[in-house]
Amino acid sequence: MHYLEETFSLNKKVIIVTGGSRGIGFTLAKSLSMAGAIVIGVGRSNNINYDFSEQATYIECNLSNHEDFESLCNKLYKQHGCIDGLVNVAGISIENLDQKDHLVNFTNTINFNLTSIYAACNSVHPFMKESGGGSIVNITSIGAFLSFPKNPGYQSSKAGLTMLSKSLALDYSSDNIRVNNITPGYIKTDMTKKSYQDKNLHAQRLERMIIPRWGEPEDLSGATIFLLSKASSYITGSDLAVDGGWMAKGL
Repeated sequence: MHYLEETFSLNKKVIIVTGGSRGIGFTLAKSLSMAGAIVIGVGRSNNINYDFSEQATYIECNLSNHEDFESLCNKLYKQHGCIDGLVNVAGISIENLDQKDHLVNFTNTINFNLTSIYAACNSVHPFMKESGGGSIVNITSIGAFLSFPKNPGYQSSKAGLTMLSKSLALDYSSDNIRVNNITPGYIKTDMTKKSYQDKNLHAQRLERMIIPRWGEPEDLSGATIFLLSKASSYITGSDLAVDGGWMAKGL
């Protein structure tokens, strides 16, 4: 095998992708399978077709149901004999349009974006340990570091997830499990459709980017493959920004 192929290879690695029904999660499931991985996409939606690869499967499972996800991990471990990777893309964003709903929105967002991801990591941990180690990649946001209007739950959850990854990187290190974050900027998905289609909001966001275009879900594929492969074997507890230079830009 060529050096680069071996270094970045995901060949036959068993990788779970949460939030795999659409957008970034669906794209990453496809990219990882093309890189040779056995991919299991997980999401709340049903009837999702992973016809892009014979090595990719989609399973309906609500991440909020922690027992169901743990049971799924157990089933996959028995089926494949290992779990090598977990990519947590699952997340919600609820803008505060009505003050009376702000606390409900905040609580629901924290529960799904942070608590459920923590539970997912805990569920996969023993199976990854039995597999001899692995890599967890959590998708955070530039909102973990910068303020944006009317969505404190989303920003707080992503900031919490950022530090959760660092904490788990330490806690799981003795089991040869690495935990890292990918920090996307504005990626063109259903979640950002409103601002993408609004002429003024689109231009306002574009002005903040050094690379003058909105990101595509495919822009996260290379970083994810890198963090799941042995090319990143000495990297853990880190944040890899894929944001078009948003956080680096001054004037």
